[in-house]
Amino acid sequence: MQLIKTIAVSTALAAASGLAQADETLDAVKAKGFIQCGVSQGLPGFSNPDDQGDWTGLDVDFCRAMAAAVFNDAEAVKFTPLSAKVRFTALTSGEIDVLARNTTWTMSRDSDFGEFVGVNYYDGQGFMVPTSLGVASALELDGAAVCTNTGTTTELNVADYFRANNLNYTVVAFEKADEVVAAYDAGRCDVYTTDRSGLAAQRTKLSKPDDHTVLPEIISKEPLGPLVRHGDSQWADVARWTLNCMINAEEAGITSANAADMASSDDPGIKRILGSDGDLGAKIGLDNAFCAQVVSAVGNYGESYDRNVGPDTPLKLERGVNALWSEGGLLYAAPQR
Repeated sequence: MQLIKTIAVSTALAAASGLAQADETLDAVKAKGFIQCGVSQGLPGFSNPDDQGDWTGLDVDFCRAMAAAVFNDAEAVKFTPLSAKVRFTALTSGEIDVLARNTTWTMSRDSDFGEFVGVNYYDGQGFMVPTSLGVASALELDGAAVCTNTGTTTELNVADYFRANNLNYTVVAFEKADEVVAAYDAGRCDVYTTDRSGLAAQRTKLSKPDDHTVLPEIISKEPLGPLVRHGDSQWADVARWTLNCMINAEEAGITSANAADMASSDDPGIKRILGSDGDLGAKIGLDNAFCAQVVSAVGNYGESYDRNVGPDTPLKLERGVNALWSEGGLLYAAPQR
């Protein structure tokens, strides 16, 4: 009996020690002075470098927002471009602090690789074909050669869709997204499949973008969002409430232009969001004004969306399901109170 008690106590102490060691990312980030963020190897609108190596995009804005929340400096972030195949290894090994790389939240990924902290873009998989093929529906793709990325849910969804509809196909898969685009543009496959936002982004890289058509079918749910390693609840809270802050700010009408003025609002909800009332930031190891820092430096979710992927950008993506819940969309952040 005593041996059993000793083992139980030792196990409990080991577990407690493991949790203590895991809950250190925020301190480590503060010590080195920046956040290391894993992003794509170049997906316009989401994470894409220009000729000077400056990164922009919806996912990039999230990483900058985290830097603003932690350091009050949206530039205190470095970007690591990752292929779909190695992105989770980079996270679990500690090479990066957060992964914001148009990554679909699935049950297996959530249990195997890290903790998803929310959704920053609701998407679905689609198909793009040369208009010259005369194809109007994915159901006409029997026998097609299909270009896609390895290490993605895309491959699994294609297999499910073609099998369910008794269609034959051949996969032409590559590790790097630009390799997929180049192969499709060169005619090595009949179809390019990925998330529909990705099709809009990669279409801009084709030699003749207007010669290609995105088919109407959406064959999957692809909730895209950032994730952090398992075992560090404080760091997960920092990431989660950075995203929630951007969504709640849009709902409350707080923008990068008016955030400073709104801090003196009489509205108790706005005061909590901006940290002029309460101690919500301190609860997760941040300044109480962390959300004000985020919105002032990066903007609310709607500002980021419009700037990177909205109707006035090359991607021309309407808000659709990515609108606020109060405007008919799916975006609904937990309240800051």
